[in-house]
Amino acid sequence: MSRLPEAAAAALPLLREMQAGLGRKPAATRAALSRLQAQTSAAPPAKKSPPAPPRPAPVAPVVPTGDATTPAILPDRTWTLESLREAALRCAACPHLAGTRRHVVFGVGNPHAELMFVGEAPGADEDAAGEPFVGKAGQLLTKIIQTMGFSRDTVYIANVLKCRPDMPAGSTGNRKPRPEEMRTCLPWLAKQIEIIQPKVLVALGATAVEGLLGETRPMNQLRGGWLDYEGIPVMATYHPAYLLRNQSLSEKRKVWEDMLLVLDRLGAPISEKQRGFFLKP
Repeated sequence: MSRLPEAAAAALPLLREMQAGLGRKPAATRAALSRLQAQTSAAPPAKKSPPAPPRPAPVAPVVPTGDATTPAILPDRTWTLESLREAALRCAACPHLAGTRRHVVFGVGNPHAELMFVGEAPGADEDAAGEPFVGKAGQLLTKIIQTMGFSRDTVYIANVLKCRPDMPAGSTGNRKPRPEEMRTCLPWLAKQIEIIQPKVLVALGATAVEGLLGETRPMNQLRGGWLDYEGIPVMATYHPAYLLRNQSLSEKRKVWEDMLLVLDRLGAPISEKQRGFFLKP
């Protein structure tokens, strides 16, 4: 605490002496003044309050930038799927999606999977659950995966877009992701693929092919043959939601023939029963 109040109290008698000495000899007044100056100069200076600590800078949201294979999100960092997922959960690169999403739908499955499925974007069910392909279309995809001899735990499933595309107020259903939304979000998927290093990618639907490869041809021109992503073979096939709308045996067979090609590319065994699925009797 400052000692200035004590010094002022000690100087008060000297001030009174000086006042009284105004009518007496100047020497007495000068002597009182000298004693006052000496006493006040001996008073310690007031202590200064320590400076306030600097306020921490706000943490900026993670915004993926860069090309499709090397996101500029902390490019020198060694990423794992878990650390990448934690970063993606904070992404606000698309404010209109970040402001309406319930969950960031990152991906699910085996981080060392040989087979990876890629869809276009989460729907309402996926946004609610925080996991890709859990609605009716997802249940059909699970059946396809199981019929191939795999499970959701042995493959990896992700989307080009990690947030559900926003919908106008009062509307239902899901909308197609816009090209600029897919371009913004693609670095997350690209880094997932780089970490997992699958032997085969399956692109589910024309929108997923567009987001992953930039291809805009219709699915009937894309499926049935191999495409390429950074040296990884890509099989394009119809989205499971398409099969829910078109349940003819011939359409199911097209998708299954694509999956037989995938199994063959992976070197997986194919039984005669599997080869005969969805053929006309």
